[in-house]
Amino acid sequence: MACPSLVAQWRLASRAMATKELLAEQLVPASTVLMTVECQQGVVGADSALPELAKVARESGALRNVARLVAAAHEAGVQVLHAVAERRPDGRGASRNARLFRAAERLPVQQYSGSRAVRIAEPIEVADEDIVVRRLHGLSPMAGTDVDALLRNLGCRTLIVTGVSANVAIPNAVFDAVNLGYTAVVAADAIAGVPADYTPAMIRNTLALVATVAGTDAILGCLGAGRRVTRA
Repeated sequence: MACPSLVAQWRLASRAMATKELLAEQLVPASTVLMTVECQQGVVGADSALPELAKVARESGALRNVARLVAAAHEAGVQVLHAVAERRPDGRGASRNARLFRAAERLPVQQYSGSRAVRIAEPIEVADEDIVVRRLHGLSPMAGTDVDALLRNLGCRTLIVTGVSANVAIPNAVFDAVNLGYTAVVAADAIAGVPADYTPAMIRNTLALVATVAGTDAILGCLGAGRRVTRA
């Protein structure tokens, strides 16, 4: 039997999309944080270490949608947090307990601290009030990092998750957020993985079970409807 097309996959995934009323209830600007995951030059940029993932992120429109959400968050006063994965040139502290980590050591582009590879990729704009959290180990932008403490200090109750990849970091972020007591909102068309048809399958069969799933336009509608919040 032939595999369903990507369009068919997205139609199936869309059945899990949240209602406008539920989104409006969850996306209160004062208690919402938008997190971008590994939206860095060396991952989704033109000189990516993972060109297939970068291509999908760009051609699917996911990276452009991340940028749209970030811009809207800035306008609404919603805190933006960028989670970046990097490593020291000497490799100290880096994880080596999984095949993925060992393969990453051999990639032609390394995510070295301070290098261009770990800068946030265009067209995403980073504002002065954004927070950038960098990790040297592991698979998750939350586990073993400052993200949880920062979110609590910011009064966060709902975390919007965007970025890459739907294969590893995005599900890790969603599960960690839910386990820590946050409501996770997945921007379905602002995440990407490889192959391209894996993302809607992951959303439908896994993420929709634990997170609120919504499209970028629906999230933008909720953020735009709220009054701008001024944070201390």
